[in-house]
Amino acid sequence: MEVTAVATQGGYGSSDWVTSYVLMFSDSGRNWKQYRREESISGFPGNTNADSVMHYQLQPPLEARFLRFLPLAWSPKGRIGMRIEVYGCTYRSEMVNFDGKSSLLYTFNRKSVSPAKDVISLKFKTRKTDGILLHREGQNSKHVTLQLVRGKLILLLNSGCANLPSPDAHATLTLGSLLDDEHWHSVLIELGNTHVHFTLDRHSQHFQAEGKCDYLDLDYKISFGGIPGHGKSVAFPQKDFHGCFENLYYNGVDIIDLSKKHTTQILVTVRVLHARSAEQGTAITLCHS
Repeated sequence: MEVTAVATQGGYGSSDWVTSYVLMFSDSGRNWKQYRREESISGFPGNTNADSVMHYQLQPPLEARFLRFLPLAWSPKGRIGMRIEVYGCTYRSEMVNFDGKSSLLYTFNRKSVSPAKDVISLKFKTRKTDGILLHREGQNSKHVTLQLVRGKLILLLNSGCANLPSPDAHATLTLGSLLDDEHWHSVLIELGNTHVHFTLDRHSQHFQAEGKCDYLDLDYKISFGGIPGHGKSVAFPQKDFHGCFENLYYNGVDIIDLSKKHTTQILVTVRVLHARSAEQGTAITLCHS
């Protein structure tokens, strides 16, 4: 489910309450991650008595199947005591599993391409440190590639203009580390003619080319999870992605939904998992690599 808030109280009619705690979350119940508030890297302040309610809105919300509340300190006159309430909402998603030997190729109509910019959004999780998440190429070795390299997410941009000085001809944007933690990570790429905005979770990078680049002048195909046929112009070593994508959109088009419908726009060599919507208070169905 999507968790939007948490609330705690002490033990009813007692001297038992927790004064600070850490909130952990997990998709599998095996690998856990700490939720960190934007204003603090420490835990949550807890209660000062047994009866008052401490309520915290989670910004941003988290998506998880399991939660843990780990007490750090408690009442000196009593013991650990916690009453807990978790607030959430229905969450719908579409997921696809890549096995490291497959990919999904989307061919789109030229009329559907935005002249201003391309917008790509997705969530991913994996145990592998390396793998190509998406790739699109054009003439003269021009390409845009998103890949994991040693647990870091790297966006490679090649304008195909050999006469342009670096970094206008080639740009590399890097975000994150240790992303092979089997937790969901959100990616947003906004690609213009001469500029790129790249976001991973809550961290962003921006690149503005000064030369006559055109990052949108590419072929009308984009691949996810790998490069079918190894690509016609890519010179870097390729490792296909092994893990899960969730809610994959290209310029507002639901790519996973298209693949489920077996449309002619999608060449599917992957196994699509149909996620079901979660009722409030229950866990969502997750894709496990």
